[in-house]
Amino acid sequence: MPAVPLDELQITHKDPKTGELRTSPALHPEQKADRYFVLYKPPPKDNIPALVEEYLDRATFVANDLDWLLALPHDKFWCQVIFDETLQKCLDSYLRYVPRKFDEWVAPAPEVVDMQKHLHRSVFLTFLRMSTHKESKDHFISPSAFGEIIYNNFLFDIPKILDLCVLFGKGNSLLLQKMIGNIFTQQPNYYSDLDETIPTIFQVFSNILQHCGLQGEGAFTTPQKLEERDRLTLSDMPLQELKDIVLYLCDTCTTLWAFLDIFPLACKTFQKHDFCYRLASFYEAAIPELESAIKKRRLEDSRLISDLWQRLSHSRKKLGEIFHILLNQVCLLPVLESSCDNVQSCIEDFLQIFSSLLQEKRFLRDYDALFPIAEDVSLLQQASSVFDETRTAYILQAVESAWEGVDRQKTTEVKGPSVAEEPHGAVALAEPVYRTPSHLENLEEEECMGAAAALGPSVSGVELDSLISQVKDLLPHLGEGFILACLAHYSYDPEQVINNVLEERLAPALSQLDRSLNRQEKPDPTPLLTSRHNIFQNDEFDVFSRDAVDLSRVHKGRRKEENVRSLLNDKREVAAQRQRYEQYSVVVEEVGQLRMTHGGRGRPSQPPGPLQPVLLPFQVPLQPGEDQLYQVNDYEDEYDDTYDGNQVGANDVDSDDELINRRPFTIPQVLRTKVPGEGQEEEEEEEEEPEEETPKPDHFIQDPAVLRERAEARRMAFLARRGYRHDSSAAVTGNPRGHGQNRETMQERRKKEANKAARANHNRRTMADRKRSKGMIPS
Repeated sequence: MPAVPLDELQITHKDPKTGELRTSPALHPEQKADRYFVLYKPPPKDNIPALVEEYLDRATFVANDLDWLLALPHDKFWCQVIFDETLQKCLDSYLRYVPRKFDEWVAPAPEVVDMQKHLHRSVFLTFLRMSTHKESKDHFISPSAFGEIIYNNFLFDIPKILDLCVLFGKGNSLLLQKMIGNIFTQQPNYYSDLDETIPTIFQVFSNILQHCGLQGEGAFTTPQKLEERDRLTLSDMPLQELKDIVLYLCDTCTTLWAFLDIFPLACKTFQKHDFCYRLASFYEAAIPELESAIKKRRLEDSRLISDLWQRLSHSRKKLGEIFHILLNQVCLLPVLESSCDNVQSCIEDFLQIFSSLLQEKRFLRDYDALFPIAEDVSLLQQASSVFDETRTAYILQAVESAWEGVDRQKTTEVKGPSVAEEPHGAVALAEPVYRTPSHLENLEEEECMGAAAALGPSVSGVELDSLISQVKDLLPHLGEGFILACLAHYSYDPEQVINNVLEERLAPALSQLDRSLNRQEKPDPTPLLTSRHNIFQNDEFDVFSRDAVDLSRVHKGRRKEENVRSLLNDKREVAAQRQRYEQYSVVVEEVGQLRMTHGGRGRPSQPPGPLQPVLLPFQVPLQPGEDQLYQVNDYEDEYDDTYDGNQVGANDVDSDDELINRRPFTIPQVLRTKVPGEGQEEEEEEEEEPEEETPKPDHFIQDPAVLRERAEARRMAFLARRGYRHDSSAAVTGNPRGHGQNRETMQERRKKEANKAARANHNRRTMADRKRSKGMIPS
C-alpha cells in the first residue's frame, strides 16, 4: 500500500468526551501537546553568579523542550510546530537575542559555554527538520502542501532566513544551502517577499547616513522635523553613539553577506533594484567619514577606538564582498558557464554597472584592491569574442585614475572574529564566541588597509632616530626599543606616544613590554653570504667556503714571460693527447722498415712498386716486441673497410714541375704515321661525341601556371591548323548596358545570331531527320 502524505492522512482516535471513535486529519490542533516553551534570554555580560544561575535555569528549560520536540514522531512534530505559538516565539527569541560571533562579551563561565553549545545545536536541528518536507519514504508532506504550511503559518520569513545564515552559516553552509534552497523552491512567494524587503535594506542605509549627519539619496523626501536640523555630526556626537552606529553597520553588512554567500540565487532579485549602485554610493558616503571620525578620537578611549576600527574594517570588507557576489552571479558566471542564452546582455550589464560607478573613486580603489577589476575584464574577453573595447578601456582608465596619488597595495584580508566549530555527527555548528575588549584590541588595528585607510606611513633611518630622540628627551627613562614599539603602534606620532605614556593609557600589547627595552641592532649582512648560490660556489678560489686558497695559482694581470711564440710552442696538450690517439693505430712504423697505414687497425697496406718511392706522413718508432702487435691480418667485423681500397696519396708524383707533368706527352696528329683502323676508331669517337653532348633531362617541376599557358598555346595552334576560329564570347558580351557597344561587338553578335543553328540544340529537327533517313530511328 503506497504511503499517504501527512497533509492527506486521516487517523482514527477515541473522543475523550463521548468515548466514540472518530476520524480526523493528522494535522489537527487537537493532536498538539500542551507544553509551554519559555523565551530565550542571552547570557549575562558580567559573570555575576546570580545572573549566571538564572540564565542556566532558563536555558535548561529551553534545551529540554527542544530535545523533547526533536524526539516526537513525524506527525506529532508537525502538529506541534504548526499549532504551538509558544514554540515559534521561543525560536524567534533565540534568533533575535543570541550573541553573534562579532559581539563583545566577557569570557563566560564554562557551564555557560556548554549550555550555549547545546542550545545552538538544538535550535539548528529544529529549523533543519522544519525545512524538510520528506524525512523518509513513509513520512513526508506533499511539496505543494509543504509550501503552503510554512508560508501561511509564518514558520519561515525573510528576517528569520537572514538570521539563520548569519548564525549557522559558519561550518554549516552546505546544509543551509539545501534548507533555504528547498524553502524557496517549494514556495516561490518568498522571492516576492525578498523583493519587498530590499527597500527596507535601502532604508537602513539611509538611516545610517542620517545618523552620521550625511545627506543620503532620498534622505529628505519627507518633511524634515525641527529637532532633526540640530542633529550632531560624527565629529561632535558622543563616543557611545558613534559606537552604536558602527555596530549597527557591522551587523547589517555581515548579515547581508552571509545570506548572499549561502543563497546566491537571490542576487538577481537584489540587482533588480540596482543594488550595486546603491551599495557603492553608500560606501562612498559613509565609510570615509566614519574612518575620519575614528582617527580623530584616538586620544579618547583607546580600547574602544581599537574595537571600532576593527569592526569598521570588517564592515568595509564585507561590503566589497557583497558587491563581488552580486557581480559574479549576475554578470560573470552566466558568461563563463555559458548558461545564459544572451551572453551579450550579461557583458552589457557588467559594463553598465562599472560605468555608473566611475565617480565613486574611493569604492573603486578598495574594491580593485580586494578583487582586481582588470582580471574580471580579462575573463570576459576570453569567454566572449564580442566585447566593447572602447568602454572597457575607459573603465580601466577610470580605475587607474582612482589610484592616483595613493600607494597602490593589496589590502590585507580581514580576519573576522573566529568561530569555534563543534562537529556533532553530520552537523558542525558554529558557536557564538564571546570576546573581551582586550582580545579585540590585540588584533591588528590596520586590517583591511585600503587605499586611503592607512593610519600612517612607516619611517626609517634618520627620521626614525629623530622621532625616538623627541620622546627620549622628555622621557629619558624609557628604552629606545620600547619607544620604537610605541611609535609603530601609534603611527609614528611622538605627541600621542608621550601623552599616552604620561596618562598610562597605553594599549595592552604595549603595557606588557619592558619600558627599559633597548633597541635591537640591525643584523650583520654577512650571514647572507652563506646562503648565496652561484656558479663559483665551492670552487678552489671561493674564500667564503674554504679557509686556505692556493695563492700560487692566483696571478694579477698578464704574465711577463708569456708571449705569442711561447704559447704556440707549448705542446703539453698535444703530448697529453698523443698516447690516446696512438691506441687507434693511426700511424705505425715497424722496426727496420717503413710502413704506412690508413686507420686499418693492423690491416697491412699495399706494398709499393719496386722503383716507386713512398712518402710516409708520420713515422713512429716502436719498442722491441711491439711489431708483433701489427702483424695480425685477421678481419674484424666491426670495422668499416669501405674506403680501404683507396690509395690516398700513394700514387702521387714527387716532381715539383707541375706544368710538365700535368698530362702525358702526345705526338701531334700531323706528325703521326697513319695506322690501319685508326681512322675508323676516330670516326666512331666522333659519332659518340654528339651523344655525350646531349643535355641530360631536366626533372625540375616547373610552375603549373606556365605549363597551363604553354598547353593553351599548343591547343590554339592545333585549332588554327584545323580551321577553327577563336572563341569571341568576350567580344559578344561587350560593355555593360548603357555604356554603348563597339563595332567588333556588334559584328560578333550578328554572326552569332546567324550561325546559332550550327551548334547547341538549335538543329535538333535536322539531325533527327538525318537519323531517320538512315534507318537509325524506326518510323
